[in-house]
Amino acid sequence: MEHVMSPATLAELRRPRPYPAVSVLTPTHRRDPYKTQDQVRLRNAVAEAKRQLEADPAVSRERRAEVARHLDQALSEVDLTHAEDGLAIFAASGEHQVWSLARPVPERVVLSDTFLTRNLVSAQTAERPFWVLSLSADRATLWNGGVDRVAEERADGFPLTRRVENFDPERQQRVGDLASAFREERTRQFLREADTAMSTVLREHPRPLYVTGPPAALALLDEVGSATKGAVHVPHGGLAHGTPESVWQAVRPVIETEARRNTEAVTRTLETARGRREFAAGVDELWQSARDGRVRLLAVEENYRVTVREAGDHLILAESGDLEGREDIVDEIVEQCLETGADVRFVPDGTLREADGIAGVLRY
Repeated sequence: MEHVMSPATLAELRRPRPYPAVSVLTPTHRRDPYKTQDQVRLRNAVAEAKRQLEADPAVSRERRAEVARHLDQALSEVDLTHAEDGLAIFAASGEHQVWSLARPVPERVVLSDTFLTRNLVSAQTAERPFWVLSLSADRATLWNGGVDRVAEERADGFPLTRRVENFDPERQQRVGDLASAFREERTRQFLREADTAMSTVLREHPRPLYVTGPPAALALLDEVGSATKGAVHVPHGGLAHGTPESVWQAVRPVIETEARRNTEAVTRTLETARGRREFAAGVDELWQSARDGRVRLLAVEENYRVTVREAGDHLILAESGDLEGREDIVDEIVEQCLETGADVRFVPDGTLREADGIAGVLRY
């Protein structure tokens, strides 16, 4: 199952396909008792997709069989052991993909000439992904971070390792000579290589970067590196050989502090916009403004969801399960704002209480 989305991946997903491109979305659960129902719900959703394929006169028998085969293959690749909050299956002629999402999605089957991507975009943005680069004199490890965890990322040459003769970091720590390992030219070259590899990662997947390591390693990286110049330093050794949990516990306080600062900055910006009459709130007003490309900053509470239906040029609240209801209108607004260059920020629940969970700063 896929987890990491880059701009290139998103562009590929949005590429028009020969009809039908099938999108199957279903909510999943991280723990019981609902987790045990996910497999049944998922199989029912795929069965519904096949039913729609069968009933669509625009789909030839050959195309129907091929897309159905890819739906079955995608279903066999789903691993619900580590389920998050949502799942998306995409299937078309000659291809299929399975995406795990850390944000709830509505249960939906869509046949079109493109895949339905707005829930992926919103989930990726809400998760606030980041990178952690952990350094030692003989290893550089890359970690892929999300809302509440990190996992080792084995890509673009990571982990980087080198053989160090007679290198005993524990002994060097005891005798106070750990910094000497970072004065060697070979170590300088090793950290340059780590910086170069990190530049490739950031170019393909731009996101905030945290660097962990002994103070001497961080100082040397600042001296020899370029791609990592703007990274947040977390002085903590041993994590290049550490576990995901140890890395998460080391960077968590720093990330939480950054998140609080960002939330405070967003709140101040919204207050300033209110005084300048550049403020908008609520799904109806922001839906209109997003379609017009007027939103400069969008703030959304992390778990804010609402079901609406269209009433002319406006949206009105609807009951969940309404056949004309749009359960992912928030994700649609997020994607539209990102498409027009807006800065999208997810903030803790309750931050935007007076704005009904969603607010924005307008360009004009």
